[in-house]
Amino acid sequence: MDNLYVTRGGADGPTLLLLHGLGATAEVWEGVTPLWPGRWVAPDLPGHGHSPALTRYSFGGLAAEVAGSVDGPVVVLGHSLGGVVGLALAGGWFGVAVAAVCGIGIKVSWTPEDLAKSAQLAAKPSRLFASPEEALDRAAKVAGLPSASIDSRLVVEEEDGWRLSLDPGAFAVGRPDLPGLLGAARARVRLAAGETDPMSPADHLRTLVPDPVILPGLGHSAHVEDPNALRPLLEELLSAVT
Repeated sequence: MDNLYVTRGGADGPTLLLLHGLGATAEVWEGVTPLWPGRWVAPDLPGHGHSPALTRYSFGGLAAEVAGSVDGPVVVLGHSLGGVVGLALAGGWFGVAVAAVCGIGIKVSWTPEDLAKSAQLAAKPSRLFASPEEALDRAAKVAGLPSASIDSRLVVEEEDGWRLSLDPGAFAVGRPDLPGLLGAARARVRLAAGETDPMSPADHLRTLVPDPVILPGLGHSAHVEDPNALRPLLEELLSAVT
């Protein structure tokens, strides 16, 4: 049984697990799901959207929650935080058979200032906004999205205003051990990023893999900016299960 809020769709065929980034929800995949020929599963990660928060956040804890949403062999497409969770699942520790993982826009380099800022954000209570538009504008900035729609799960109405649905505690997830996760992966792995993504520049990705896919003209949220640009990545994932 799902402990998370999960959307599902598609026809019979290989299963694609879609994992969004920090601050976002599974809504970000709406332009990608029509491109997949099989079934797809897209959860709101814990502490995001309609999914319940965790008392403590770790990459393994997130992966364990996601694992309950899928059965059988899958391929994973994850953005930023979701890409790290996908790599954790690929280690085989959570009972999900993963054939291939593609991580888009994963942050590789973390400074002490980055980590201190994340800890500071995790300790702050959710801010209330006077209108949904103000809350959505902030939510889009936090998630690195170009914009957010008014019916988005990114925000929640409270008695005194609107707040982000994101649990601030999720910022405490910290820095991933990417070399360790890549070394432990039992699946085919591809790393990718938008050409202008400041969080995941090509030279940073090349410290991990020799051949990252760089998506021309796109930024941190390439999957939202131009879903069609992901077709070659989806085809590569499909080839791992067909």
